[in-house]
Amino acid sequence: MHLTESDNSNTENYALRVSVLSEALPYIQKFAGKRIVIKYGGAAMAHKDLQTAVFRDIALLASVGVQPVVVHGGGPEINQWLKRLNIKAEFRDGLRVTDAQTMDVVEMVLIGRVNKQIVSGLNKLGALAIGLSGIDGGLIQARPFGEGSHGFVGEVTRVNPEVLQPLLNKGYVPVISSVAATSDGKSHNINADTVAGELAASMGAEKLILLTDTPGILKDKEDPSTLIRQLTLSEARKLIEQGIVKEGMTPKTECCIRALAQGISAAHIIDGRVPHALLLEVFTNAGIGTMVIGRGNKSCQS
Repeated sequence: MHLTESDNSNTENYALRVSVLSEALPYIQKFAGKRIVIKYGGAAMAHKDLQTAVFRDIALLASVGVQPVVVHGGGPEINQWLKRLNIKAEFRDGLRVTDAQTMDVVEMVLIGRVNKQIVSGLNKLGALAIGLSGIDGGLIQARPFGEGSHGFVGEVTRVNPEVLQPLLNKGYVPVISSVAATSDGKSHNINADTVAGELAASMGAEKLILLTDTPGILKDKEDPSTLIRQLTLSEARKLIEQGIVKEGMTPKTECCIRALAQGISAAHIIDGRVPHALLLEVFTNAGIGTMVIGRGNKSCQS
């Protein structure tokens, strides 16, 4: 029997797929039963093809025994609804100034729309997703940021991970919007990166992964070839002090630092514009973004 050129091509394709699966096996075994907190946002949320790729990655993680927990924001859609309702969007120090009217829109968009869209997308792929906010079950306790200087903007004071335990034990994928209540029951809008970091630390997650619109931490933000593949906690702090990490990357890096300081193994900042970025980071030898590790961790991408 003679193989045609087409048959040879198909065989090569199948061989490549098998090779990829073989490379992934040690990582699948390593992370089975482990929790990975994923902050979902940016271009990966805005573009349908990237959105589908992220949902497939999360569904696959859940299917092979990993316990993913998704935290999301939704700034662009909030802006769209504010514009529709003729409510002026205002930002100060990189944070959305949130008066009572804006907070109503934030709750509607994050809890009522974006959260359920993510849940629906994951469920279509066979994942058992369930939507929550920080308010549900007292999952996240908040206090006003800067003594209320930004209106209903909050910061995390406490996380109750026991709320998620029964869901994870039953194989559900929690999808959490970054809205939480203060002690007097008032809803506050919290930065989703911050929520993801605090949640990862409180749960003892194996990894925190932040999907962003950059390749990772760059020495020169205009040059993707200057990507820093791996950093220690102290090195990450120095980059902030030196002004190499600045602007929008600062809160993301600080979020990683805080989570690592509280005991998680590794934090990753990866490019959500790359299809299947999550699987590339978790299940391959090289990874694609920046990994920040604690001092005692081994030097390895995953």
